[in-house]
Amino acid sequence: MTVVINMRDGLDERKIKLAARFILNGKLVAFPTETVYGLGADALNTNAVRRIFEAKGRPADNPLIIHIARFEDLKRLTSHIPPEAKLLAEQFWPGPLTMILPKREEVPYVTTGGLDTVAVRMPSHPIARALIEESTPIAAPSANISGRPSPTLAEHVIDDFYGKIECIIDGGETQVGVESTVIDLTSEKPVLLRPGGLPLEELEKGIGEIQIHPAVRGKLIDVAKSPGMKYRHYSPKARVIVVEGRKENVRKRIPELVEEYRSKGFRVGVMATEVYEADEFFNLGKTEDEVARNLFRALRELDKRGVEIIIAEGIEERGLGFAVMNRLRKAAGYRIVWV
Repeated sequence: MTVVINMRDGLDERKIKLAARFILNGKLVAFPTETVYGLGADALNTNAVRRIFEAKGRPADNPLIIHIARFEDLKRLTSHIPPEAKLLAEQFWPGPLTMILPKREEVPYVTTGGLDTVAVRMPSHPIARALIEESTPIAAPSANISGRPSPTLAEHVIDDFYGKIECIIDGGETQVGVESTVIDLTSEKPVLLRPGGLPLEELEKGIGEIQIHPAVRGKLIDVAKSPGMKYRHYSPKARVIVVEGRKENVRKRIPELVEEYRSKGFRVGVMATEVYEADEFFNLGKTEDEVARNLFRALRELDKRGVEIIIAEGIEERGLGFAVMNRLRKAAGYRIVWV
């Protein structure tokens, strides 16, 4: 049985204590962060963390992010805190930034995907912070079946995990909508492993130029230091096709593709910042922030509406647009129409 705890109206100390007991007893709790919902367990409890992988169907070499509530907690997890980590923490924690650091011996290899590095972030969502403070550092990937779009509503988590985990905290819609930005601080120079809720431009203002790992652009790799680098991600049941290029060309090409696939008997959905005629349409909003917030919801919603093809409008790779396009291209399996 899964206990669903309603905290849409804000923090409730009694309910937080109930959810924290599940964590401390080695159980799984899905909870909201500012980015997406996480599927959490005690990060230092090997058996509990194993259950995350089992519940999600997640490959064992795909590392988890550990969520902390205080900077001091970092000392329990890493053997070295470089100056850049302190600088970034001062500027961007709590918030949607994950740092890769050398792990301490106490951190189980199951949590780090067998690596000697650990991924850590301090979420800003009040429910997430309260849950961690009441329990322990929490390992938490996104609360979805592996490969599916990440959850931005408790309803998405319920769809994937009701009856399979012990507790789901419903905190309403998440604010950012895409996962955290991941930066590797174990190399000679900082390396971006995953664009996310903290734009690269903001990071570079904080610590200077950051290299971009080839996996961000779709290059296949053997070893992943961060979630989102190696395996199929964010994919709905429908086939996704991304249309990218000059705005006027995209406007022209999307209706053509809709008609092309409908003429072949497919039920077609469109997700875009402008309205298009299709069997189903999801308005992503106008700004990059709105598009990021609505991205995963759109993929899940169009699936529920029974479309077989999703045609997605590409946006500019600036600010949160970098993270949006990283997710969209992965969701499409890099099926991209350039115009």
